[in-house]
Amino acid sequence: MAKKTKKAVLMLENGKKFYGKLAGSNYMCVGEIIFNTSMTGYQEIITDPSYFNQIVLLTSPHIGNTGINCEDNESNKIHLSGLILKNITKHPSNYKSKINLNKFLKKNNIISIYDIDTRKLTKIIRKFGTKIGCIFENKKKNYKKALKKIISFKNIIKEKKIKKISTKYIYIYKNLFKKKHKENKNSILNVIVYDYGIKNSILNILSNNNCKLIIVPSNTKIKEILKYSPDGILLSNGPGDPNEYKEESMIIKKILKKTKIPMLGICLGHQLLSLSSGMKIIKMKFGHHGSNHPVKELNTNKILITSQNHNFSVRMNKKINKKITVTHVSLLDNTIQGISIKNRNVISFQGHPEGNPGPNDANSIFQKFIRIMIKNKKKLEK
Repeated sequence: MAKKTKKAVLMLENGKKFYGKLAGSNYMCVGEIIFNTSMTGYQEIITDPSYFNQIVLLTSPHIGNTGINCEDNESNKIHLSGLILKNITKHPSNYKSKINLNKFLKKNNIISIYDIDTRKLTKIIRKFGTKIGCIFENKKKNYKKALKKIISFKNIIKEKKIKKISTKYIYIYKNLFKKKHKENKNSILNVIVYDYGIKNSILNILSNNNCKLIIVPSNTKIKEILKYSPDGILLSNGPGDPNEYKEESMIIKKILKKTKIPMLGICLGHQLLSLSSGMKIIKMKFGHHGSNHPVKELNTNKILITSQNHNFSVRMNKKINKKITVTHVSLLDNTIQGISIKNRNVISFQGHPEGNPGPNDANSIFQKFIRIMIKNKKKLEK
């Protein structure tokens, strides 16, 4: 006899409720609700550390069709708080699949609500902005608990999230899916990776391009990273409000002031680099989350279809116009998507050039960073 499906509730901070069915665990969760428009790549999304403390609403109506495999995780666990779906497939069909999504969520103690009007919820977020919500099993005793959790979450929403997900120690990254090619030891590039919530696919792309990756905690001092004679520095993606990360911003500012080391910032890394260079960061109404966002490369007028995941955007400060060059802008709302610092080997990109999930139009960002590092290394060796 089949088990009876449990009922679930999504409660918003304004008191509005959505009633649906429960998948995964029955562990009550609270978080900021954001919607993601990607049609594929749910495994990469739910294991992306950038979604820490968020509840993700997937607008694609059928999720779970390809199950969960061993290769596509972006980290070693699920970082989001909960998942909102229209339909969940409990019997996936894919040769790589090892476990279905429902079991994967349950194994990681993540609650999901499905069979709700995800279109209606998306419209609410688009109209009124990001909302705090709570998902719980539909039991009378849980309603008061959910309300308390929402109120409590409002008080801690600006906590320094990267402290909870950044590595606590320095280590050398080992690429389990490294492409086989002849490695020229003389061309190996030492790259310091500041871990604000780094994705595996970013590390794998650099590793496959002869980079030795030294992963360091988010607050590692400049003195420590110089011990590794870095050819470049990567400022990674991650969650949270960059305005709250004063220590990390100060470290980046010192690196810019005291060294000429090439740097690449991605997503949160782009925002922290911009902040450290005198630009402003503002919170967006509902952010960019999806894998179909058009971005224009201003130097070439080339249009890139990109993967995006951010709630904050960079604003130019008129006082530093001579110092910063805007390299990319969004064609959806004209927000800044990329910058470079004049007379410095420093670039950054707001979207996710690794494109996991999504297109790899912006992979050229990595290639540019590698060319910059190689050119700078040769220059220093002369």
